[in-house]
Amino acid sequence: MPILVTACASTVSVPDSLKPAAGESLALVVPAKGVQIYECRNASWAFVAPEAELFDRAGRKVGRHYAGPHWEAADGSKIVGAVKERADAPVAGAIPWLLLSTKSVGSEGAFSKVTSIQRVATVGGVAPAGTCSQPGSRARVAYTADYYFFISK
Repeated sequence: MPILVTACASTVSVPDSLKPAAGESLALVVPAKGVQIYECRNASWAFVAPEAELFDRAGRKVGRHYAGPHWEAADGSKIVGAVKERADAPVAGAIPWLLLSTKSVGSEGAFSKVTSIQRVATVGGVAPAGTCSQPGSRARVAYTADYYFFISK
């Protein structure tokens, strides 16, 4: 199933540090719904991985987001990201907003040309408060976010 390119009239305002390179343009806006997974290590919660489903603006599932971090489209195209910059979310209790560089690690397809991603409009997903007492135990904390996929112009 092809993913529609979204010319988004309602983009969010992001700090300058999270803006993509001048040679990139917005290609897709991909809302995500899932969990951030944390593990109890040395009496505190450590981030392990995300686990989320990705949707197009019409609400159809178009892929998934998981450890790596990877974003994989239903067509098999896949990218891996590396955090370049982060900023506190403007809403309390939400995971930070990010700018990530990406590279294709899958087949040609909907995600293969993506060069960077912004994670914005985050809700939830922060580690449980306080210490933990069961080493190795995991917490799955619900979150939502919008991932803005950019490609080279």
